[in-house]
Amino acid sequence: MKNVVRFLKNKSGATAIEYGLIAALIAVAVIGGVTSLGSNANATFDTVAQSMGGAGGDGGGDAGAGAAD
Repeated sequence: MKNVVRFLKNKSGATAIEYGLIAALIAVAVIGGVTSLGSNANATFDTVAQSMGGAGGDGGGDAGAGAAD
């Protein structure tokens, strides 16, 4: 019976769960922010690439094209 009373008075488990929930909430906020920032950065780079006339394109380049053998 002492163990049951001691278990019911113990608050460390509840505190750990609260900290876990706070950490999960922060993680969700960070993931949402990074996703939004990534989308905005991608749109900005696309705009810059278009204003440069599509320079770079797929990034493949034409190394070796037209080289004499």
